[in-house]
Amino acid sequence: MPRQDTDISVPDLTGKRAVVTGASDGIGLGIATRLAAAGAEVVMPVRNPRKGEGAVARIRQRAPHANVSLRALDLSSLASVTALGKTLLDEGRPIHLLVNNAGVMTPPDRQTTADGFELQFGTNHLGHFALVHHLLPLLRAGRARVTSQISVAANRNAINWDDLGWQRSYNGMRAYSQSKIALGLFGLELDRRSEAAGWGITSNLSHPGIAPTSLLAARPEVGRTEDTLGVRLIRALSTRGILVGTVHTAQLPALLAATSPQAVGGGFYGPKGPGHMGGPPGEQKLYSRLRDTGEAQRIWRISEELAGVGSWG
Repeated sequence: MPRQDTDISVPDLTGKRAVVTGASDGIGLGIATRLAAAGAEVVMPVRNPRKGEGAVARIRQRAPHANVSLRALDLSSLASVTALGKTLLDEGRPIHLLVNNAGVMTPPDRQTTADGFELQFGTNHLGHFALVHHLLPLLRAGRARVTSQISVAANRNAINWDDLGWQRSYNGMRAYSQSKIALGLFGLELDRRSEAAGWGITSNLSHPGIAPTSLLAARPEVGRTEDTLGVRLIRALSTRGILVGTVHTAQLPALLAATSPQAVGGGFYGPKGPGHMGGPPGEQKLYSRLRDTGEAQRIWRISEELAGVGSWG
């Protein structure tokens, strides 16, 4: 049964620079708060500056001496991703932690990014893929830990290789699963390529379980004007401590993956409760859809082409 007092210790992160996407609310805000409280300098790339300023204020309520700052980022725009990469490269500060946490989930109708990609694939996977590419020199300089936040949805459905953009027949949940499978395959392939090329980057995966976050709540920007039945049910179960987790417990797997000395490259971390939906975090068996190295290499090649970033190195 998930409890609010379920927690982990975050080591001292003084002198470390961390970048957390999707840190303006929910799980991302919790992750950023804990990293800042542990002494890290936390960079929060956000799409909505006002919402970001509110998040910074909330962090400083919890950690008055927190070193946190905002940068502009819209993961659904490759131009915005490129601009953030240039900004951080110009700042010239090594990055020690990167948490690829931001995401969108199941818009009721098919939507596209600024570059014409299906919104979930373009934001959840391709935006983060391009971001890591642009930040690679800083990640190498910081011998960074990169943690990519996937989902229990990556344990079902598959990548729709013949129609990555879901143009012929849109299914919001299957498209969401695809985006998280792709991100997971990328995160694991990043670790393998780093080890082979000596980049010094450690890359792993986390998932938050199931918790009453904003992903399924009313989000007018993705065409959802009211909370889904699913999120209302999750809230009711979470309040009663039945099966699912809380916003607090949901942030712990990514924190463990990103900061624990025991967390390893290629590892996968999530809640250890029944069905891996809630409870304390720990290492888990890799989902079957993430084990095929050939598919990981395939999504890497396709992503390079779609993102227009060329080969890495």
